[in-house]
Amino acid sequence: MGARLRKDCWNLRPSAGPSIMSKTSHPKKVALLTAGGLAPCLSSAIGALIERYTEIAPDVEIIAYRSGYKGLLLGDSYRVTPEVRAGARALHGFGGSPIGNSRVKLTNVKDCVKRGLVKEGQDPQKVAADQLVRDGVDVLHTIGGDDTNTAAAELAAFLSRNGYGLAVIGLPKTIDNDVFPIRQSLGAWTAAEQGARYFANVVAEHGANPRMLIVHEVMGRSCGWLTAATARFYRGMLAARDFVPGLGLSRERLDVHGVYIPEVPFDVASEAQRLRALMGRLDNVNLFVSEGAGVESIVAEIKARGQEVPRDAFGHVKLDAINPGKWFGEQFGKMIGAEKVLVQKSGYFARSAAANADDLSLIKGCCDLAVECALRRESGVIGHDEGRGGVLRAIEFERIKGGKPFDTRTPWYVELLGAIGQPGR
Repeated sequence: MGARLRKDCWNLRPSAGPSIMSKTSHPKKVALLTAGGLAPCLSSAIGALIERYTEIAPDVEIIAYRSGYKGLLLGDSYRVTPEVRAGARALHGFGGSPIGNSRVKLTNVKDCVKRGLVKEGQDPQKVAADQLVRDGVDVLHTIGGDDTNTAAAELAAFLSRNGYGLAVIGLPKTIDNDVFPIRQSLGAWTAAEQGARYFANVVAEHGANPRMLIVHEVMGRSCGWLTAATARFYRGMLAARDFVPGLGLSRERLDVHGVYIPEVPFDVASEAQRLRALMGRLDNVNLFVSEGAGVESIVAEIKARGQEVPRDAFGHVKLDAINPGKWFGEQFGKMIGAEKVLVQKSGYFARSAAANADDLSLIKGCCDLAVECALRRESGVIGHDEGRGGVLRAIEFERIKGGKPFDTRTPWYVELLGAIGQPGR
């Protein structure tokens, strides 16, 4: 098995639908915003949208709100000038978001007031809607994960209820790859590849100390897809390398020895017994751990101590604050007799990368359709709809939600666990 994650053929072109010229109400102005955490698709998605508008609707004016919904609430935006249009191709070579992100929930009035984004007594949704009208925006493109698109759905419903007549079109950005009913979210393939490349260097630390336990914490709040895919990609990289076992440089020592994800419960004692045997034979153990694995146990411990569980504006547990990787290291370190425990997190490295070839292809197909939907004022989130046979289309906002679990029956995941000798799925 090679390092590439895609094995099937993807139809990246949209399903047959109304002609982009079938509507006479051609939008005059569109706005873009990116929100939530970073993913290796934001810069490229912005570039692809600008390029597509320039190709088929160059008369449409484009602005981009600075720092996501924060910029929308404050009326802070960039204008996409002819010079920006001419240079948009360069955006495909960069990670991050050139226009900036923020985590703002428009229905969390208290948080918006506290942050100075709206005044006491104002409804953030109405403030956002009125700003779009003041800016003359006909179509809003949101690029973000489930929280961003949930906010977009709520805003779209507010606009519709109150007769604003604006279209909202989302693009699914999340390295967790956990949005219902979207088959593959933008940036996830790249994040898996980059996480693997990160660990390919970190794993050399096994030679820095006898009986070393290395815990590779991978992003993924409630879905283990990224952790599993990162381990798979890393093992594909190992398969392409040569080793010198006689000097301790063996594939087995560099391999993945355990993969722990939120969807699969495991018995700490029995796993510790298996890993202790590996430690005795190899003198090191390497674990891939989803940041969402074990969170329930960690939260229970925090509450038992009478402490407050740190949460963000969306009510999510702040994973950086509770540090799941450290918890795993402490749990297993003593039980398997590790002399040193090293916890490394690839999340910020992986999510900040420029999109790889697979994601660039996916981004191009989704952005082309997003512009076509904009020209016919069709709202929704662009993605391969698992509820409609995997067709690329504008999915109804009310069907979009986060927290889609990784299917542990997926053949490559079952094969992965079998290859590393880990029971269960």
